[in-house]
Amino acid sequence: MQSWSDVAVPSVPGVGPPLRLYDTADRQVRPVTPGKTATMYVCGITPYDATHLGHAATYLTFDLVNRIWRDAGHDVHYVQNVTDVDDPLFERADRDGEDWMVLGMRETALFREDMEALRVLPPRDYIGAVESINEVVEFIEKLQASGSVYVVDDAEFPDVYFRADATEQFGYESGYDRETMDRLFAERGGDPTRAGKRDPLDALVWKAQRPGEPSWPSPFGAGRPGWHIECAAIALNRIGSGFDVQGGGSDLIFPHHEYSAAHAECISPGRRFARHYVHTGMIGLNGEKMSKSKGNLVFVSKLRCQQVDPRGIRLGLLAEHYRQDRAWTAEVLQTAQERLALWRDAAALPSGPVADDVIARLRQHLADDLDTPKALDAVDGWATQALNYGGSDTAAPGQIADAVDALLGVPVR
Repeated sequence: MQSWSDVAVPSVPGVGPPLRLYDTADRQVRPVTPGKTATMYVCGITPYDATHLGHAATYLTFDLVNRIWRDAGHDVHYVQNVTDVDDPLFERADRDGEDWMVLGMRETALFREDMEALRVLPPRDYIGAVESINEVVEFIEKLQASGSVYVVDDAEFPDVYFRADATEQFGYESGYDRETMDRLFAERGGDPTRAGKRDPLDALVWKAQRPGEPSWPSPFGAGRPGWHIECAAIALNRIGSGFDVQGGGSDLIFPHHEYSAAHAECISPGRRFARHYVHTGMIGLNGEKMSKSKGNLVFVSKLRCQQVDPRGIRLGLLAEHYRQDRAWTAEVLQTAQERLALWRDAAALPSGPVADDVIARLRQHLADDLDTPKALDAVDGWATQALNYGGSDTAAPGQIADAVDALLGVPVR
């Protein structure tokens, strides 16, 4: 699957401190220690609708990680999937009376446009579930050989399930108790009441063909992949087990990331699927959680159609800490647009206050678990001083503009 266009990133002299991120599995902020090539897998969209601000906030977060690694001199191997075959896609296509493949291709194209507009650095590998079917089948065969999966006793629909007890460490990534797991599994796409399962928490890895649904051949019969197995197979085949960061929204902690890790660890025993599990907070609208069921999703494409500068959207979503559940309001956007105007005015000056200390603080705040509020404040302080009091350093405005572009992804010149 084609990714979106790359973004030119200015080179900024100097180097910042090593990146530290909160790891969901360890419940603490700790250093990220990549080798020469930093590796990251971020779960992509199910393309039944356009990019809403919750999506955007997640991908902007991991875009900062990408930028910090690049600034530190790392090559970055970033992988992202597209779940372009799944129940929500079929349901939306049926509702609107269109082909599910056409819907998925259209919304994926719109997502790429949104990412380009927001200046998100593209993944090296952008992989759809459909194009990875053979990889998933091969992966399930390995799980079958290890005794980690079984076929339900159902003559009509012999689905294949993963045993939740297949790994001793199941549950380490989320840290949730059984009651919480049961509740979230039922709420987030699981099927705890499916007849023939050995445990309500056993997760679907291959769904046998249903009438009117697409299917592909496999040794287990015609069907299609489950959700969690898709990401595990794509990640293992691109960056291997023990990669640096697995990312996504906090709603993916369980079941999605828990099961993806468990699937992978069954065939790579002794190694964590990812060295860091990093999750972003949810975006609400005027005090309410955004959701398709409430019909209150705010879409990036619609904001762009309203002539909202994507840089303002980006700054609005970075104004609070990435792990915090936060609200999107008209005031948030207005503040972001005012901030963008302040930075652009300061960057256009012929000279300004010395930039080195500001750039050092910008790097320091971002390296400290992506503390964007303090990072934005540091640039605000420089811009305000430059506009109110001037400065003698003719190179400073350009240095600040390059740093803001390279590290925050916001061009101001």
